[in-house]
Amino acid sequence: MKLSIVATLYRSASYIEEFLTRSTTVARQLVGDSFEIVLVNDGSPDNSLEIAVAQIAQFPRLKVVDLSRNFGHHKAMMTGLAHATGEHVYLLDSDLEEEPEWLFEFWRTMQDEHADMVYGVQRARKGSLYERITGPLFYRLFRALTGIVQPDNIVTARVMSRRFVDALLLHQEREINIGGLWIITGFRQVKAVVKKHASSPTTYTLGRKLDHLINAVTSFSSLPLIFTFYAGLLISFSAVLYITYSVLLRLLQPTVPVGFTALIASIWFFSGLIVFFLGVQGIYLAKIFTEVKQRPYTIIREVYAAEQRVQDSTEQ
Repeated sequence: MKLSIVATLYRSASYIEEFLTRSTTVARQLVGDSFEIVLVNDGSPDNSLEIAVAQIAQFPRLKVVDLSRNFGHHKAMMTGLAHATGEHVYLLDSDLEEEPEWLFEFWRTMQDEHADMVYGVQRARKGSLYERITGPLFYRLFRALTGIVQPDNIVTARVMSRRFVDALLLHQEREINIGGLWIITGFRQVKAVVKKHASSPTTYTLGRKLDHLINAVTSFSSLPLIFTFYAGLLISFSAVLYITYSVLLRLLQPTVPVGFTALIASIWFFSGLIVFFLGVQGIYLAKIFTEVKQRPYTIIREVYAAEQRVQDSTEQ
């Protein structure tokens, strides 16, 4: 198998047929009939699963992996990659904001640059003013807090070699941030500039973006814990200086007035810091708790494929 095309399904019913048609056309032009398409249904609330399964009769190289519930985009992508068998894997979103036809340029770049992964990057971020502000802010914070150089405006679409995919799947985190995993897996990675379309509104609210940032940072960096240590050290040092100053002031000027407002403000401020620091440590403890349980990050309800393909895979 020379090529696997992998995508996830979530509210994707209106895009599936066109996605499969265009993906099949592209794959055939590149590798003939030596390809497969893997769609992972991530607990989609619409009829995406039924439509995808019905398309197997028309697209016999299609495999549909149905998850038992919604586990999240990143975990669904990792599940799709685990079911891909091609020498090269083209991963993209199924909503046609990312074009199946990008594969031509990615494929050519991979051959020319001898790369193990070619990934898409938008020249300018699409979407509303909110998207254009929060997107770059996320990447800046992620880079600053983790030291992982993840490019701005990166998209899902990318072509990966077999050895890159195998190495990526060695990561066994339960709380997955696939963007960081792509970077730390290594190998030669080359970017290609693309223009992403806007076919559907984003489902990433501010709350989800903050959750995503917290998960990403705590998955790849212990810097927040180091920050709490140095912040505590700085507060303790400043407290010693203030106590020394107060004692000297009391000795030199016995009638110093007592400041009730300053006392309440300091208690309020430092109490907030204490709760914040405990919260940071609690996040790390929660992640440890999740990891040590070793629960599967996705559960598969059923895998649908053409009968002949199932027989072939059994014989192998």
